[in-house]
Amino acid sequence: MCRSIYDYVLFRTKGCAVTAELSAGPPKEPAPAPEVTDPQSQPGETLPEPEPSPASLTPAQAFDALYAFCAPALVRQAYLLTGRRELARESVERAFQLAWQRWPEVAVDPDPAGWMRTMTYEYALSPWHRFHPRHRRHEPPAADPSDRPLMAVLLELPPPQRRSLLLYDGLGLDLPETAAETEASTPTTASRLMNARAAIAARLPDLADPSALHERLGSLAAHERLHASKPTTVRNGGERRARFWTRAAIAFTVALIGTTALTVRTAPTHYEPPVAPGAEIQGVPPRVGQGALSESEVSLRKKLRSSMGNGPERVAPVGR
Repeated sequence: MCRSIYDYVLFRTKGCAVTAELSAGPPKEPAPAPEVTDPQSQPGETLPEPEPSPASLTPAQAFDALYAFCAPALVRQAYLLTGRRELARESVERAFQLAWQRWPEVAVDPDPAGWMRTMTYEYALSPWHRFHPRHRRHEPPAADPSDRPLMAVLLELPPPQRRSLLLYDGLGLDLPETAAETEASTPTTASRLMNARAAIAARLPDLADPSALHERLGSLAAHERLHASKPTTVRNGGERRARFWTRAAIAFTVALIGTTALTVRTAPTHYEPPVAPGAEIQGVPPRVGQGALSESEVSLRKKLRSSMGNGPERVAPVGR
């Protein structure tokens, strides 16, 4: 299998060239190539021919080549992991949209197909899908009745065991590669594989042999109508998603800055102690109403009212 984007494109180019040569008839005698000599080399010494450089591809062309190479198989693998057709297609699209956003990193990866497989599996097995109403609806069973027992057993396995089984027995990865891709230790991965095989053998004794299980996983869900979107649609969707989240981040930042500025503008500049709550005072005699005036108080009031308010006169208290 081609492990690089450019290897895959060169493989297709060479395959097309070979087909064209076979259809054109017997090859003609090639013209002798001119001798290339170096002025500083010895007489009669020829220089080795330069090796052909990799095909120059635009990022979009390289992405489309990787998508055409990996997407159909990844959709089928995601379906074996989840048992849901729409979720399998969505997982592959999200993985490739993430790859398009990080294309400088993915383009130089030594195994871009493995990078895409890891991202697809991570999204497909995310536990947050159970809260989405669309993924809680009943999924129709497999189209081929012979696939339904094995699919039922696979979906009953825990997700780590299901993923390890698909990588090791389905794709043929060795144990260290399976452990590295699942981010687990080698003994843990081996234990998951043994438990998964034991669960399948208990329900389906015909698949107790690892070679038979490998062949059955390779042909599982072959009759399902699993289609992947076009690469241009995935690229455009990834760009729209990136623009949306960029604008959302900008809007959130602007709102945060505005809220902070408003808080600074309206916040008090000095400490104001809070007003203590009222407390009931005990031991104060109750207020009583004023009673009737005595005769002396009445005569004194009349005298005060009859006297001038301002002048040399002074009222002196009369002693008793």
